[in-house]
Amino acid sequence: MRSSVEREVAMNLPLSSIPTPCYICDELQLIENLKILQNVQEGSQCKIILALKGFAMFSTFPLLKQYLQGTTASSVHEARLGFEEFGKEVHIYSPAYKEKEMTEIIDYADHIIFNSFAQWRRFRPLIAQKAKRPISCGLRVNPEHSEVEQTLYNPCSPCSRLGIVESEFQFDQLEGIEGIHFHTLCESNANSLVETWKVVEQKFGSIFPSLKWINLGGGHHITKEDYDLAQLIQLIDKIRKKYDVDVILEPGEAVALNAGYLVSTVVDIVKNQMNVAILDASATTHMPDVLEMPYRPQILGASEPDDFPYTYRLTGTTCLAGDIIGDYSFPQPLQIGDPLVFTDMLHYTMVKNHTFNGINLPSIAIWTGDQQLKVIRSFGYTDYKTRLS
Repeated sequence: MRSSVEREVAMNLPLSSIPTPCYICDELQLIENLKILQNVQEGSQCKIILALKGFAMFSTFPLLKQYLQGTTASSVHEARLGFEEFGKEVHIYSPAYKEKEMTEIIDYADHIIFNSFAQWRRFRPLIAQKAKRPISCGLRVNPEHSEVEQTLYNPCSPCSRLGIVESEFQFDQLEGIEGIHFHTLCESNANSLVETWKVVEQKFGSIFPSLKWINLGGGHHITKEDYDLAQLIQLIDKIRKKYDVDVILEPGEAVALNAGYLVSTVVDIVKNQMNVAILDASATTHMPDVLEMPYRPQILGASEPDDFPYTYRLTGTTCLAGDIIGDYSFPQPLQIGDPLVFTDMLHYTMVKNHTFNGINLPSIAIWTGDQQLKVIRSFGYTDYKTRLS
């Protein structure tokens, strides 16, 4: 975590005027991430596209498309968003498509990746009949090699539905297939990709000379400070030259890593064996990965329990008993109305938040390069109501 940079930014945020809860995109840090990704593209001649499942703040797309080559989607709605708002290449993968979805996807996608030979055979005629421009089709493979410990985020866990395993792969049924996709990583360094590639190449390498592209998926922590960029570039260059293919990466988290905040306000403080602060930000509705991953978000000015004199359990306002962000200590006692700034809150927050209990969604803002806070959107009752019927 770039704690010194984040602390400096937060000190300049106009906390007293921010409509909490509020996600804030740090434009300068976003640009720093994009520059790193651009260096990888230039150093390896690969394509990097944005995974919308991780970050889909489309008000930033005019900036992102200056550096990235397109978007990758997991649904027809994401594909449409990438097509309409990003305006460059649109790739899509889903574990399964329905015919109505495919009819729409054909209008948006440049690359369609299938999860099974059955889906490929089902939709190949429709694509040939309806596509108004060339669409490159590929298959997702599952190398059955795990580099991810958390089962919830491990695409290669036993009995996974994600990708075709070697024993089920129909090596003699590849007419019309131009690419292979695998996604096996989560918050991983380059060494995990290197080890995965060895297995992928061993199991599926016989078909690579006939391909036009190989998609290495997402989960690459490229913009993390300790990421081995040289090892990544070396591997991509090796793949590209050996098989004469385009190499594609589709990170989501790496694009927005450490580039945003969630600003919250202390609404009340109660006591039950310890001090419990109730915030207007919720773990379950506003940062669900805190419970799903799980992980402990960082808060500027706070530390581990008992590091500072005053320790609090931070919670949300939903009725879910487990809506607990975590226990934190502070150098001064918290007061009702105090703002708290959660760091690294741009990816897998806006795309996953929801309105359980009718809790309002956080506003969305940008902290611009010239240190101006620009509120892009606020939410209210209509956004809650229109999700229901």
